Amino acid sequence: MRITAIEIYRVNMPLIYPFRTAFGNDDAIESVLVRLEADGQYGWGESAPWRMPAYSPEWAAGAFLLLRDALAPLVLGREVNSGGELQGLLAGVKGNPFAKAALDTAWWDLHARARGLPLWQALGGIQNPVYVGADFGVMETIDALLAEIEDAVRAGFRRVKLKFRPGWELEMVGAVRAAFPDTVFHVDCNSAYRLDALPMFKKLDRYGLAMIEQPLAHDDLVDHAALQAALETPICLDESITGPEAARKAIQIGACRWVNIKSGRVGGLTPAVEIHDVCRDAGVPCWVGGMLESALGAMHCLALATLPNITYPSDIFPSSRFYRNDLSRPAVALSGPSQMTAPMIPGAGAEPDPQRLEACVIERAVIR
Repeated sequence: MRITAIEIYRVNMPLIYPFRTAFGNDDAIESVLVRLEADGQYGWGESAPWRMPAYSPEWAAGAFLLLRDALAPLVLGREVNSGGELQGLLAGVKGNPFAKAALDTAWWDLHARARGLPLWQALGGIQNPVYVGADFGVMETIDALLAEIEDAVRAGFRRVKLKFRPGWELEMVGAVRAAFPDTVFHVDCNSAYRLDALPMFKKLDRYGLAMIEQPLAHDDLVDHAALQAALETPICLDESITGPEAARKAIQIGACRWVNIKSGRVGGLTPAVEIHDVCRDAGVPCWVGGMLESALGAMHCLALATLPNITYPSDIFPSSRFYRNDLSRPAVALSGPSQMTAPMIPGAGAEPDPQRLEACVIERAVIR
């Protein structure tokens, strides 16, 4: 397929309520959308590094500029017939996986549409529907959190994830476990701690968590290996897994027993599938994470979650969880208790609504 046009959009998507994590509070999500054209077909991609470089070194405005000025010119006018070929064209630009992911996910949507296949089948997925979990950020009170968890448990969610940061730690987990002794829980630290917090993490062992997600620095593997050796609770790496090589090294040194795969964080669906395969071959299970993307990006996550080594309920959310009016259509919804079903139509199954896109766009570029 010869790429003949590339459209790039930076958008601001207001949240229903602020999303509170260890790296800050956000009342809107900034995302980058890409539309590729080739051979009379088109495909849409999305990557959401957010407004500031807090989750990772990237941010939406920087990703937009890099796409416009560096990455899109590398792709425009070129024949791109596989995700590997696309990644090869982008390889001369070091790092910047979120920016690359916008192009890569758009190529996969384009590729699946051209083949007349649902994206999840084009990726090699076999599990449909997939299981998803319930997630809760830092809240005003523990009582408010317990009420929300009660609703999730009644709704049949198979697991609950709790954001975990200084000031919202052991007391919170203890209260949750006391109230819900049989529910599957894990905590997500978003890189908030260092190895000297080992005594606190050893206390977490008593609560029977499914995992502790990304407790230490976003770029660390070695200290995570030391922490994992000292704990009974499995560690799951998120931010530290930036590509297939990082996954291989983490497994080799025993830095984790689970891996969270986010297509934006690793450079797109192409490297995400590679990470899945590395973990599968090593016997390390995975699950899929999201960045509060619109329904378009959520559908890419959903397609990834159909792969066979995704064995823990993933972070894919109904549109109504965070957005009053999703930028993309159709909105994402549960298809059963703790379940979502990937669509059977060609491509990802969602794309931006033109009116919502116009309302949310901050800046755009069209390259032909």
